[in-house]
Amino acid sequence: MKIAIGADHGGYELKESLITYLKSKNIQIIDCGTNSNQSVDYPDFGLAVADMVSRQEVELGVLICTTGIGQSMTANKVPGVRAALCLNDDQAKFSRLHNDANVIVFGAKYTSAEEAQKMLDVWLATSFEGGRHQRRVEKISEIEKKYSK
Repeated sequence: MKIAIGADHGGYELKESLITYLKSKNIQIIDCGTNSNQSVDYPDFGLAVADMVSRQEVELGVLICTTGIGQSMTANKVPGVRAALCLNDDQAKFSRLHNDANVIVFGAKYTSAEEAQKMLDVWLATSFEGGRHQRRVEKISEIEKKYSK
């Protein structure tokens, strides 16, 4: 499995922790930055990860900023990306099970490294259920198409 990960300065430390954790699970990581706590603009890193997910250069993405809100907004502008800001295991599970999320977003202000690791484990272990949820995900894709013109 190949995962792209990115963060702004507010999520840098959590990003570094998650890279170490994911590599320990033999998951291939593409680090899209940032590479320090120095102030940067979160959309640059959100776009880098979302673009890789959209182009299917990676299977999944992980984004982090201080609250997770800015990264969610950025990633969800990219066609084919379904980014979910998760604050607990239940959200992580259902973002995959019902929404087929392909990017998980964390707010470093609200999520410890241990909590993020646990949510990632749940998220990665959960598959899209399909069924009645498939048509809902398809409706999201139709909205994208409508406004991409």
